[in-house]
Amino acid sequence: MSIILFIIVIALLAMIISSTVRIVPQAHAYVVERLGAYQGTWSVGLHVKVPFIDRVARKVNLKEQVVDFPPQPVITKDNVTMQIDTVVYFQITDPKLYSYGVENPIMAIENLTATTLRNVIGDLELDETLTSRETINTQMRATLDVATDPWGIKVNRVELKNIIPPAAIQDAMEKQMKAERERREAILIAEGEKKSAILRAEGQKESMVLQAEGDKEAAILRAEAKKEATIREAEGQAEAIRAIQKANAQGIESIKAAKADDAVIQLKSLEAFAKAADGKATKIIIPSEIQGMAGLVKSITEVAKDDEKNIADLIEEQVQDTVKEQ
Repeated sequence: MSIILFIIVIALLAMIISSTVRIVPQAHAYVVERLGAYQGTWSVGLHVKVPFIDRVARKVNLKEQVVDFPPQPVITKDNVTMQIDTVVYFQITDPKLYSYGVENPIMAIENLTATTLRNVIGDLELDETLTSRETINTQMRATLDVATDPWGIKVNRVELKNIIPPAAIQDAMEKQMKAERERREAILIAEGEKKSAILRAEGQKESMVLQAEGDKEAAILRAEAKKEATIREAEGQAEAIRAIQKANAQGIESIKAAKADDAVIQLKSLEAFAKAADGKATKIIIPSEIQGMAGLVKSITEVAKDDEKNIADLIEEQVQDTVKEQ
């Protein structure tokens, strides 16, 4: 019997000791009450409470918490009703105030967020509401942070998750966005066509310039070729005239050496002139001052006898005059 009683006493002592010892984990705090009154706040570590007198009234999570509130109806300045849902990031900074400041802190934050949101959106028009999310978030965070400070809560951020305008407004906005996209598309197409036209014009311009330069070079080459051909042709005619005159001079010398009479000399001279003019474009002008063919032959004979080189020089000058004229 004594052994059983001893075991029961040991078990009761173990239960009492285990109930009096508490370990507070990281990022948590325990609010302790003694006989119903606030005794203190336990931080991280090992703590011992008085049995049957002290009790842990509330376990507080000190981590940053996120609360996603359902959409709230909000009316803008231009009387447009929208549905807006918000996300609040908060953190408990004072466990005592959080435990005794407000009955239901999460519900209190939700209601406070809804009223603050209505106040902020009520001063803005629809377009400003859709384009001023950052401004709305900043104003709401500042207002909520001041209002929740007596509750031991610090509001770190407030974000507008969704802004849902009425269906008619959504249709109008979609049409406006579609018109804007079509306008931008038309502008891009026009700019592309403009650039394409400019590039085509520049290409045609360069092509015409290159063609003109090619025609110019071709004309220059044709002119140079024609000039070269004319010079060659004139030189050939000069060589032919020079050979004919030399042959005539040699023939006259032969006739003179053979002591032919004037009739033979006249006949040979006519044959020489006929050969010189046969099939040639060269014109042979016979001076009218010379009395008869015999006088012309005698004149050529005398000149040939004096100096054949003078005849060649005279022919060369006539050839050069001919080339210059051509």
